[in-house]
Amino acid sequence: MSSRSREIYIAKRKTLKKGDAELVQQVAEGKDIMSIFMRANTAADPKDRLSEDEVIEQMSVIISAAMDTTSSVLSRDLQILAENLDIQEKLRQELLNARAADGLTHDELNRLQLLDSVCRETLRVYPPVTNLFRNVTKDTVLPLTEPIYTTDGSRMDNIPVPAGTQLLIGFLGCNTSKALWGEDAYEWKHERWMSPLPSTVTDARIPGVYSNLVTFMEGKRGCMQAIPRALWPSLTFADVAPRMRHSGFKFFEPIEWNVANVWYPIVGKDSNKPQLPLKVRLYKEARA
Repeated sequence: MSSRSREIYIAKRKTLKKGDAELVQQVAEGKDIMSIFMRANTAADPKDRLSEDEVIEQMSVIISAAMDTTSSVLSRDLQILAENLDIQEKLRQELLNARAADGLTHDELNRLQLLDSVCRETLRVYPPVTNLFRNVTKDTVLPLTEPIYTTDGSRMDNIPVPAGTQLLIGFLGCNTSKALWGEDAYEWKHERWMSPLPSTVTDARIPGVYSNLVTFMEGKRGCMQAIPRALWPSLTFADVAPRMRHSGFKFFEPIEWNVANVWYPIVGKDSNKPQLPLKVRLYKEARA
């Protein structure tokens, strides 16, 4: 990835120096990652500019970020829809009615309520990454939403966290909290997003960067690909679902999910090979 990014960067830079009018205009007006980087870096104050190596490496990170996690989310959505053909059919009809196969704008995509609810619920219950480590750089205090009691009966409303502590942050604790989402918090129910969320969620001030979820972490340390990654399943289904129908492919062993840094599907419990076999047919053939 880095070597290919470097090739593209050097080629653009050389052409710019030669004064190729078409490419100069492309970089000046382009919305591709490389053009944006080159334009922003050139406009920056000299003391703030990134070196060529830094630009290339940053671009490589952005291009490659979220590939595994997006694949995980898409696989989970495909499995859920294969196991719930009634929801898949309703989703297909919503997309057909919206003429999704002809292309949708961002606003049109967001108005597809069923599609949106399916994708959000999967991100809530099945985040592709379920925990991350974080190192504490300075002494701080971790506030608690509810007090806890120590073994000697003392009440604690916060936890002192000294510098150098390594924290393991779990996402499912918040995403599937019964106190926030109700007694069915562990269940995948897309319809919960088709009406206003409970006040326990909206009033909780969850610091996530997307949709009251911590799936993408929060704040300046949040996932830089949060919004594109959240939209990618919707874009994929908008393109594929009107044309194809998929269902589960029966094996002697069930589909399991390997708990790795990024969760991925496998056939059986002993495999390490990522795979999600599906039976796919053109929609017109499936109706015949």
